[in-house]
Amino acid sequence: MESVDGMPDGGEIVAFWELARKSVGLGRLLGIAGLSSADDVAPPAWAFGDSPRIADELLALVLAGTKTATSSGAWEYAGGDEMVPQEGDLSIILDGRGHPRALLRTTAVQTLPFTEVDAEFARLEGEDDRSLEMWRVVHEAYFRRSLEARGAVFDTTVPLVLERFELRYPRPR
Repeated sequence: MESVDGMPDGGEIVAFWELARKSVGLGRLLGIAGLSSADDVAPPAWAFGDSPRIADELLALVLAGTKTATSSGAWEYAGGDEMVPQEGDLSIILDGRGHPRALLRTTAVQTLPFTEVDAEFARLEGEDDRSLEMWRVVHEAYFRRSLEARGAVFDTTVPLVLERFELRYPRPR
């Protein structure tokens, strides 16, 4: 369910958050640990990629337990609208139509130039044949599109934020 402006429906995200946090035991912590009502607020909601098709494809890999990492351009956080992910952060992942489908917890974050991404990270991203060579081809094309939309040019030294995560809800199939 999307709102009129194409953004995800806030009520649907809140309902998903209630279900997900109770399923993973976060609901019990609020009363026991004395956490504030701010801890009751849903985490950020976002979708992978830059199209509904890619969002759905990558979400399917997450739900299958194949994709346990993602990369983004460091420039995406430069404006201050979004915070660089931190270990322990929770995220609600949306499908290509903006519906909440998964709850992730960030387990590690590092920033490296494009050329320093290694084969292990490419394998964890879970895409295509999971090789570093294919990762570079696909991600260079993606990062080129992202930078061109900002009036910038891709080169192999651009910094990337590399995030590892675990699927907290629903459990992998």
